[in-house]
Amino acid sequence: MEFLTELLPFILALVAAGAVAGILAGMFGIGGGAILVPIFFHVFGLLGIPEDVRMQLALGSSLAIIVPTSVRSFMAHRQRGAVDMALLRSWTIAVPLGTLVAAAVAAKASSAELRVIFAIIALVLAFRMIFNRASWRLGDDLPGNPIRFLVGAGIGVLSGLMGIGGGVLNNTFMTLYGRTIHQGVATSSGVGVLISLPGLAGYILGGWGTPGLPPFSTGYVNWIAVLLLIPITLYLAPVGARIAHAMSKRQLEAGFGIFLTLISIQFFLTIVL
Repeated sequence: MEFLTELLPFILALVAAGAVAGILAGMFGIGGGAILVPIFFHVFGLLGIPEDVRMQLALGSSLAIIVPTSVRSFMAHRQRGAVDMALLRSWTIAVPLGTLVAAAVAAKASSAELRVIFAIIALVLAFRMIFNRASWRLGDDLPGNPIRFLVGAGIGVLSGLMGIGGGVLNNTFMTLYGRTIHQGVATSSGVGVLISLPGLAGYILGGWGTPGLPPFSTGYVNWIAVLLLIPITLYLAPVGARIAHAMSKRQLEAGFGIFLTLISIQFFLTIVL
C-alpha cells in the first residue's frame, strides 16, 4: 500500500502529461513527444531506473504513444482538407529511413548526449517560432528532390533522436517555403505517422536485451506508460485540432515557441544540476 501511495503522484503526472500531449498533438501537428519525453525521463528516474537507459526509454516510449496519437490527429486534419498529401507521399522512404538511423544512434549514445540534442534543437526552433518574420523565407514553394528527400531524412533523424513526431521540424520547413502554419500543422500530423512507426520498431530492436530496463518493457519501450497514456492522448487530439483552426497564425507560432523554450530550459537544468 505504501508503494502505491508513493507511486500515485507519478501516475497523476503521467496522466496530466498525456492530456497536454494529446491537445498539443492536435494544435501543433506534433505527436506530443516534446512534453512526454521530459516527463518520462523524470518519472523513470524517480522510480529508480538507471540513468544509462532512462533517456532512451523515455524516447522509445514517447514514440510508441505517438503512433496512435499521430494517426488520430492526421485523420482529424485530413477531414478538413489541410494536409499536403503530395509532400507526405514524397517522404514515404526518406522520413522512415532517417528515423531508423536515429534509433541506431540513440542505442549507442549516452543519456546526457541525447538530452543535449533534445534541448538544443528545441531552443533553436523556439527562437524561430517566437521571433518569426514573414520575410524569413527560403523560397515561394517547397523544393524538389534531392533537397526534399534530404530534408525528409533529416527530419526523421532529428525527430527520432528527440522522441517527437516531427511536427516542430516540418512546420519550420513548410513555413520557410511559403506554406501557412495551419497547413504545416496539418501535414505534420502525417509526418508523425511516418516517424513513429519505424521509430517504435527501431527503439524496440535497439534496446533488446539491455540490462536495467523496468518490467513490462520491450527494448526501449515501457508498455505500462504507453498503455496508460494512449487513451488520454487519443481522446484529446481532436480537441487540439479544433483549437488550432480557431487560432491565428501568430498565436500558434508564439504559443509553440514559448512551449519549446520552457522544455529546452527544463532539459538543460537536468544536465547542469
